[in-house]
Amino acid sequence: MFRPVTLFLAWRYGRAQKSSAFTRFINRFALGGIALGIMALVVVMSVMNGFESELKNRILGAVPQVSLVKSHPLTDWRQARQALPAHAHVQQSLPLVQTQAVLQGRTDMVVVAARGRLASSEPSGADSGLPERLTSSLRAGDWQSLKQGNYNIVLGQGVANKLGVTLGDSVRLITAEGAVYTPFGMVPAQRQFRVSGVFSLQSEVDNGLVVTAAGDLNRLIRRPAESVQGFQLQLDDAFAAPGVAADFRQATDYQVTDWREQFGQLFDAVAMEKRMMWLMLALIIAVAAFNTLSALVMVINEKRQDIAILQTLGLSQAQVRRVFLLQGSYNGILGTLVGVSAGLAVSYYLNSILLALGINLMAISPAGLPVVIEPVHVITVAVASLILCLAASVYPALVAAKTQPSEALRYD
Repeated sequence: MFRPVTLFLAWRYGRAQKSSAFTRFINRFALGGIALGIMALVVVMSVMNGFESELKNRILGAVPQVSLVKSHPLTDWRQARQALPAHAHVQQSLPLVQTQAVLQGRTDMVVVAARGRLASSEPSGADSGLPERLTSSLRAGDWQSLKQGNYNIVLGQGVANKLGVTLGDSVRLITAEGAVYTPFGMVPAQRQFRVSGVFSLQSEVDNGLVVTAAGDLNRLIRRPAESVQGFQLQLDDAFAAPGVAADFRQATDYQVTDWREQFGQLFDAVAMEKRMMWLMLALIIAVAAFNTLSALVMVINEKRQDIAILQTLGLSQAQVRRVFLLQGSYNGILGTLVGVSAGLAVSYYLNSILLALGINLMAISPAGLPVVIEPVHVITVAVASLILCLAASVYPALVAAKTQPSEALRYD
């Protein structure tokens, strides 16, 4: 006979076709519910991971992830950069020239962060002060137009749309940082700039960032033309910024901030949405898993005589418990395998499936819905499903083990 006997009996009961139609329906319903719930969770979480990754790349890839700022201008900033402590997460340290300002067009005004680009042979070189993600997003114009003394400016797409300006138009940059006091009160620093470029990151950054030559921006805020305010650190993982910022606060005398001050609420909202989706879909899996309990109780009621006969042949109570624990696990294993396989397949071909169904979601991204499959999440879902199915099998297994042969076979 097939060994071990408990596994053989569990496999036979799980595949039995002689049980009542209602019992088979409940059993198939439980298995299908597990598979469908896992598939939905894998697909939804992959899309949510994709959206989070897109936000991280489009927003955090173009802004200072960790900022180190001095209260006085750094003129010999290359030497100061070499003196920064090394850190495992820091990929690049870029010079930072930035101020908060108001940009005025012909009919409207918008609050912006004005960033300075230092002269460099390469637009995204280590000495330019601009991350590669930002420089690669230019849609019109040329970064090389930002030369000191030209007073040119490159706008985010959202800023250009709000002000209604295009290449060659003039805008006025106004900032309080370089303000002077006159007999008539404080007068903010302001200067006319010519629009020489437009970039588009397809994110919130487009609505509040402009870039000009660092020398021109320094002159506007009355700082030495070749100076910088500090450094912006680009990390291998932007979500490591809090820990990196804490380390630099302890190791240096810079004023240290990170991206959470500006965009923390947005990513907190995304994280909360992910947790709620996990909870809702996990409850679907839990309901389907505990349908296994109903199916096992019905099987036990139908098989009471078989269980009694097996006990008279020497099957112990512990072996009876294992039989029905394994039978409950059978649904969990089969449902999990089907659900994970279907979820991975749908996630991988999601955009092709949507296109075939005529569902147009391409406005979100030129390449369709962003999908990132995290193996850790898939494994977590699969393990949690198996644990739930095993937990749902405990009570029926205990009931089956308490079957008394004399009672079950009294009238046979």
